[in-house]
Amino acid sequence: MLAKIISGGQTGADRAALDFAIKFDIPHGGWIPKGRRTEDGPLPDQYQLREMPTASYPKRTEKNIIDSDGTLILSHGNLTGGSALTLKIAKGYGLEWLHVDFFKTGIFEAAHLINSWIVRHGIRILNVAGARASEDPKIYDATFKVLEVAFHLALVETSLNRPVRDVRLPRTVNEAVNRLISELSLKEKAQLARMDGEALSSLFFTLGQYIIEQFGLMGGNDELMESCRSYSDDNDINTEVASEIILNALWERLRQTYRLRLVGSTNGGHGR
Repeated sequence: MLAKIISGGQTGADRAALDFAIKFDIPHGGWIPKGRRTEDGPLPDQYQLREMPTASYPKRTEKNIIDSDGTLILSHGNLTGGSALTLKIAKGYGLEWLHVDFFKTGIFEAAHLINSWIVRHGIRILNVAGARASEDPKIYDATFKVLEVAFHLALVETSLNRPVRDVRLPRTVNEAVNRLISELSLKEKAQLARMDGEALSSLFFTLGQYIIEQFGLMGGNDELMESCRSYSDDNDINTEVASEIILNALWERLRQTYRLRLVGSTNGGHGR
């Protein structure tokens, strides 16, 4: 699991990586040119980056590459300008790097590539780079989304590698949800609750497959399949649809619980 995300603070891919880290409570940082220089003015103080003694973008780029375990470069198309320089510097130092071109690789496939690269090379401090917003208006959204999907995939894959404590097959959707909740840590449950519906679909290929295999949906667990049918307008559902029903029920349960905890925390802070 990542310990820190750093970037140069520029608009576009850099800023998306920092915003992602802030949203998911991952420590962030990095180096930024003197004066907190970016193309849209000084970087706001909410971003915990350190100023270089120079206003040079290339010097900042080099420092972030050196201070990380690996550099992820994101683009729509071939690398140009500062992104091309980032790759050149990483290669020159013989440091780990990964370039993802969204024109060639979809978000879900890219997220898998990023996860496997991070695990394979033991990357704890990740440097994220890519085009600035003026050069690629879509790079911010693509960067944020691929990091979010990669984060949730890593989260679920970590949970699935733990030993199963209850070997009995759940007979209802509610029992299946209870089982999944018992296998997730408190932090993982809170993080899953914060996913949006679009990101949730990325889990159908990981947690969804786990549900199919571990809950006997392909092995004759007719009671659970019947319970899933009661949640659907279609009585002729397959195992993939059944796993999606269970996953959605899990997500809804966690969202309700997480909202209640937030409200309780706020009320407690006012001494009520």
